[in-house]
Amino acid sequence: MTESALRPAAQWAYRSAGELAESLQKREVSALELADQFIDRIEALDGELNAVPVRDFARAREAARQADAALARGERLPLLGVPVTIKESYNVAGLPTTWGIPAAKDLIPPEDALAVSRLKAAGAIVLGKTNVPLGLGDWQSYNDIYGTTNNPWDRTRSPGGSSGGSSAALAAGFGPLSLGSDIGGSLRVPAHFCGVCAHKPTFDLVPFRGHTPPGVPAWAGTYLAVLGPMARSVDDLVLALDIIAGPDEAADGRAYRLNLPPARGEKLSDFRVLVIAEHPLLPTSAAVGASLDHLSKHLAAAGADVKREAPLLPDLGASARLYVKLLNAFVSAGMPDDQYQELRSAAEKIPAADQSLVAELMRGALLSARELFRFDFARLELQQQWRVLFQNFDVVVCPPAATPAFPHDHTEPQDDRKIAVDGKEFPYLHLLVWADPATTCGPPATVVPIAIADGLPIGVQIIGPEYEDRTPLAFARLVEREFGGFAAPPGYA
Repeated sequence: MTESALRPAAQWAYRSAGELAESLQKREVSALELADQFIDRIEALDGELNAVPVRDFARAREAARQADAALARGERLPLLGVPVTIKESYNVAGLPTTWGIPAAKDLIPPEDALAVSRLKAAGAIVLGKTNVPLGLGDWQSYNDIYGTTNNPWDRTRSPGGSSGGSSAALAAGFGPLSLGSDIGGSLRVPAHFCGVCAHKPTFDLVPFRGHTPPGVPAWAGTYLAVLGPMARSVDDLVLALDIIAGPDEAADGRAYRLNLPPARGEKLSDFRVLVIAEHPLLPTSAAVGASLDHLSKHLAAAGADVKREAPLLPDLGASARLYVKLLNAFVSAGMPDDQYQELRSAAEKIPAADQSLVAELMRGALLSARELFRFDFARLELQQQWRVLFQNFDVVVCPPAATPAFPHDHTEPQDDRKIAVDGKEFPYLHLLVWADPATTCGPPATVVPIAIADGLPIGVQIIGPEYEDRTPLAFARLVEREFGGFAAPPGYA
């Protein structure tokens, strides 16, 4: 990568959204200059990454001109003139929303998703949309419409999924903020793989309107999934969450904002921390485990009350098995009939004695309404166990995934893939295990980078109590400032 190729937007590429907003207000740079520099950077560098395949540069420049006029009038908004990217699965009026599904390649929604409209109302300028896997169903980001997104740390590896285009764009300096979504680690794994930050909010904190598969009404809700921000700093996660969170105001025209409880602590010594490094269904790689152990020792040295075990912790193996059944019950509901029948036939052939995670996942597609409700009762019981745990701990610290970013593997079906953990192979779908604790029962989780091992970034997942999103965010900010934080991939800074 040549110096001239890096020149576009070099001055502003890795500034935070907050810093860019301040520079715009001080007239240190114009919104149009900023947009042009980020556009130049994407055009110069994205060919090797393919993070932002849907580009909206003409409208971005026009929005920047309008932002400059507003700034000249003295208007002040949190993101006025700040360029951002949006995950392809969000509706953006005038741009395709395909979810990587070829049959939907010409689908153009008439209006923005609510979260997008809230960002725009705060002054953000949308540069384009970031790549996703087919149907958002992978920890890799490739599809037949837009091709494969690579990891800027190592282009032979996945940037994660399904918000992999957003994580790669952030790491490459294509904008300070992006929006993602998460039902199986789709915010958290890409942040971990690319060395950026993400926040999976408490369930239903950010309205889903305008983030639905092609052909599904924009108003449709969801089960287990959330929408959330991605950035390179925790401060920007907080900034974005405050903008996009809150009930859908469309019912009566009023805009609501949530008054979330304050964080439980202001310094590391205020926090009671439970560290979970191992999962009964999938080992943690040496690199991830060592980074988490190193962090734990630093936290204890800083005065945090750190525990490595707790009798109150729910059974993680049982929880993961419950999670994958509920997950596939939801996912299979949206499958075409022929695809569902194939899955049903395969699931019916699984021996009753097979209690593996993959077997339980497939069984989820066969749940009757009675069974689904019974499993949801179990989920509510599990949720209460977590609530009791959080009476005794403020945050739970664990891996976002068992390994750092892995090499591209497009083997189909996914059931045939393997994930290598320190040379030993395990079923690919077992990567779901670290998504479970903050998905099944809906608590918030923040991912922040803490280390670089063998040339790849490693993040930590910080889970907090329901509706206390400011607690894991505050703890993540302290971790970021003391022990970690974003580092640009080699050759991009």
